[in-house]
Amino acid sequence: MEDNKTNGIGSRWSKAWQMPAYKKQVSIGVLILIIILSGFPFFFNTIEARDGYQVNDWLLRQMPSINLSIPIFSLIWFCAILTIVQAVKYPKFFLLFLWAYIFLCISRVITISIFTLNPPNNLVPLVDPIANAFYGGKFITKDLFYSGHTATVFLMYLCFQKHWHKRVALIASICIGVMVLFQHVHYSIDVFAAFPITYFIYLAAKKFVE
Repeated sequence: MEDNKTNGIGSRWSKAWQMPAYKKQVSIGVLILIIILSGFPFFFNTIEARDGYQVNDWLLRQMPSINLSIPIFSLIWFCAILTIVQAVKYPKFFLLFLWAYIFLCISRVITISIFTLNPPNNLVPLVDPIANAFYGGKFITKDLFYSGHTATVFLMYLCFQKHWHKRVALIASICIGVMVLFQHVHYSIDVFAAFPITYFIYLAAKKFVE
């Protein structure tokens, strides 16, 4: 990862863009991500219309339902801003996170399609106009296994290079995992599984872009 502070942002991007392999990976990655995000509303509306089964979640039954939408999305968007800043500064970071996020999106489409779950009892809707735009403008309850909120921020932690960025993102991912359980928008298995799955996705993306 570029950490030479004497190189300006423009210089870094100019050098990176002169590399045919980098240009190809970025161009293909951006195109794939646009296709995925464009297809998300259709996908989530489809899974929302199906009937699944509920998980007998002992841990969740011990937790009261609390609306934590504001702190959840405050942490998510704060980490997202850090990610955007790093992506603008460092071409290699941008490429790694781009493909890692693509792999994460694809893996969630696969796991959500396989595991047909109904939402937990006492669910409190997560309210975030920006994020809900990717769900077709409405709150989706059946995108359960595994937790995308937890996984995305944990992926940021894995990709970050600066120690304080990593600490913030790691703490945020754990806090988000706990809060989505209190909000009853996920089962505990959705949150616990997000960490190892995301780690292997990160390793695959890192290998892919090297």
